Amino acid sequence: MVRRNPERRAALLDASIDVLAREGARGLTFRAVDQQAGVPAGTASNYFASRDDLLRQAGERVYERLTDEAVLADGLAGPRDRARLTELMHGLVDRVAAFPTGFLALLELRLEAARRPELREVLTARIRADVELNVAYHEKSGLPGDGTMVVLLWLALNWLIMERLTLPGLLTDQQRRELVTALVDRLLAGQPEAPVTPFRADR
Repeated sequence: MVRRNPERRAALLDASIDVLAREGARGLTFRAVDQQAGVPAGTASNYFASRDDLLRQAGERVYERLTDEAVLADGLAGPRDRARLTELMHGLVDRVAAFPTGFLALLELRLEAARRPELREVLTARIRADVELNVAYHEKSGLPGDGTMVVLLWLALNWLIMERLTLPGLLTDQQRRELVTALVDRLLAGQPEAPVTPFRADR
């Protein structure tokens, strides 16, 4: 029987994120999660129906921890200009990079999804929903740019964060900041007159 204690489940998922980031998807076992969480052997298997279930819920937990309602509310306040958008993008990069195990765990899940069709389907749906949420949030904010710009920012900043976490010596902090600023400036300069939305729920 799968247990329901939400605090214990969250602690086990946080432990699974740490294991994924450190050992990779192949190292994610119930035993490894129990050891990381400091709980008796067999605890994780009482909370997750299978290893696939654990992988899926670990991915969901990363997004849960990255979602900050205060930050979202702050994004809807203040001026609606290029400088504000640039400031928000710098904050986004710093916030994700401050949770390195979460980002690295997601990278491991993506690699595992390339070999596991079931996980690929779940992860595709979850990340698509996240992109659509970001597009909708941006449109609501009134900040400059369209849905295509949001997706391009998402793609470019994900790679920049990956470089920062996996090859920290490749670029300096100042270079990364200058690249984020240049990215926003150039994407806004190239905005089409007719916005295009590449991610839609009905696809």
